[in-house]
Amino acid sequence: MQPVALEDLDIRPTAPLLIVDVDEVLAHFMAGFERYVGRHGYEMRIDRFALFQNLYRPGEAEHIDFETGKTLFDDFFFHGADDLDPVEGAAEALATLSQQAGVVILTNAPAHALESRTGWLSKHGFDYPMILHSGLKGPTIAGMAARTSGPAAFIDDLLPNLDSSAQSAPAVATFQIIADQRLRPYAPTIPDKHDLHEDWATLGPALAAAIS
Repeated sequence: MQPVALEDLDIRPTAPLLIVDVDEVLAHFMAGFERYVGRHGYEMRIDRFALFQNLYRPGEAEHIDFETGKTLFDDFFFHGADDLDPVEGAAEALATLSQQAGVVILTNAPAHALESRTGWLSKHGFDYPMILHSGLKGPTIAGMAARTSGPAAFIDDLLPNLDSSAQSAPAVATFQIIADQRLRPYAPTIPDKHDLHEDWATLGPALAAAIS
């Protein structure tokens, strides 16, 4: 698969549209990143909804500093991003939903993640157009949704992106899933605003209902 630019997306003008994040939605990012940092002498202790603040040097009580975490994160997308397990049921659910809706992958990742991210998606059955993105996703979602008269839905794990979508594209239904069960107790959620799910067994039917 190849990444696409927003202006080049082939969005059917009357079809439903699903806009889908990757990490903790389609991919078990935290578990894969944990394996990667473990190979470099660090350990993950999940006690908050964060990334670098959950990483420690063995035996130390203070989490690592931001710069060390950022270096590990950037290096992961060079050397470890293929080592992610797909979220159970996601590929099957999207395959079914794609029979009636267009699907676009909208992922926030470093620019150098392009090859590893497209390769991972293809390997695990997510052969849909992908946009490599940065920053809050609302304006981009609004731009996509404006190109179809059909219903649209957006799925992400992060509340700021869901709130951004609700602000920029209020007609787009929003859904939240956090695949890593260790993170769920700490994740900011607003279930009354963004439909919250623990797995694709319930998320898939909810999406089908939203775009029907």
